Amino acid sequence: MINSTINIIEQAIKVEPAGKILFSADYADYGTPEAVKKAILRLNKKGLIIRLAQGIYYYPRYDKELGLGIIYPSLDEIANAIAQRDKARIVPTGDYALNKLGLSTQVPANAVYLTDGSQRRIAVGQGRGILFKHTSELKVLAYQSDLMMLIVSAMRAIGEGMITEEQTAILASHLKNVSKENFAKDISLAPIWVRKILITLWNSIN
Repeated sequence: MINSTINIIEQAIKVEPAGKILFSADYADYGTPEAVKKAILRLNKKGLIIRLAQGIYYYPRYDKELGLGIIYPSLDEIANAIAQRDKARIVPTGDYALNKLGLSTQVPANAVYLTDGSQRRIAVGQGRGILFKHTSELKVLAYQSDLMMLIVSAMRAIGEGMITEEQTAILASHLKNVSKENFAKDISLAPIWVRKILITLWNSIN
């Protein structure tokens, strides 16, 4: 029974594209809970998949050009895979949002997201993790443009009156990639002080 489950799950994984983030729960229908658990563990030991966190695995993608080995997913890719699975919306906050936009060179060990899903922390490797913080302020997740949502989140992390000229220039460069339609829909969701800055920047680049 276990060998059969291993073979079925192995074949199911092999049809996935390299670089796919997998969840052990995805294979719950392939056998008994005990058989599925053992199958996942064996495939992990075999090296077909890599364990990222509890119940979360990775079908590895390799660097074939430079021969640098496995290309691991970022915390953001893992977080988005979890959000997609849970049908939840997320937005990076704090230092992680700043780093994503190049507004800070600091690479935080923990990625913090606001979500309309469950609140929890997921440990990813040694000293790294993903923190989902539930929010009832749903308008912070209601943006049409993910980039616009990230820009506003980063500005809120910096704080009113604290944005430097260098950071303003970086924000303007990102704003160029937001469509006119999305900007018009999303700008009303931003705090008033953020809205004023973004409207000024938008008018200067359009």
